[in-house]
Amino acid sequence: MKKILYLTDLYYDAKGRDYFKEDLFITDKLKNHFDLVLCNPKNSKSFEEDVDLVIFRNTGPVSEFRQDYNSFIDRVKSNRIKTFNEFNGKADMCGKQYLIDLTSDNFPVIPTIDSIEHLDVLGNCDNYVVKPKDGADSIGLEFLTKEELLNRDLDDMLIQPAIDFSYEVSFYFLNDTLEYALYAPNKKRRWDLKKYDFTHDDEEFAYKFIRWNNIENGIQRVDACRTQDGELLLVELEDLNPYLSILEIDEKTRKKFLNDFISVLNNFFE
Repeated sequence: MKKILYLTDLYYDAKGRDYFKEDLFITDKLKNHFDLVLCNPKNSKSFEEDVDLVIFRNTGPVSEFRQDYNSFIDRVKSNRIKTFNEFNGKADMCGKQYLIDLTSDNFPVIPTIDSIEHLDVLGNCDNYVVKPKDGADSIGLEFLTKEELLNRDLDDMLIQPAIDFSYEVSFYFLNDTLEYALYAPNKKRRWDLKKYDFTHDDEEFAYKFIRWNNIENGIQRVDACRTQDGELLLVELEDLNPYLSILEIDEKTRKKFLNDFISVLNNFFE
């Protein structure tokens, strides 16, 4: 059996999500096919060269262990450690700069800037969302009026219009395959998710960002919001350690995803 080091933080307290339950469920299935060990990402160094693959999963925001994370990435590159996800993505694993870049390239994304000098890009609005460029998990997110915005120090912050959306929806990809989609019908309860029956247009929207990104081997989650006009706009492309809500999906979809995950990992070793 191939050896896998599965990195997770079973004690990270995520609002609305049980990281530990998801990873214990997934690893319980993987252990039947691989020699598997679980480890906190802060303690992985001594194990990395003894395994065939490192899976980076529900570790919590890497901003909370930045030095350990940067050291880990350095070892991955210098020691040519195989990882899943691969660390060559252009989205959340590199911070939030990509939202500005995608805005400039006219992708269907919530308009994003990092300076009030470019406020005209966001159109005419009274309220704004600001969040750290290296943020995650809504850490540091604030809603500001235009007056408040103009009187704040916004270094290393993103600025977006506060959009009155109908709901949020997430598309879950394994490599380049869309496995399932979930949405939050109550926009005040982001993690109260239901199955979403996506259309062809929805699928094409999500694939735009998968094709744009570099990742061939990994799990990605395309988070979007549906505007009151019916348009889908990207909220974020989570290409580092996306939570899968695996225990919230129906059994048939969950079983298919896990079977596909095992197949993808086996193919990765060939």
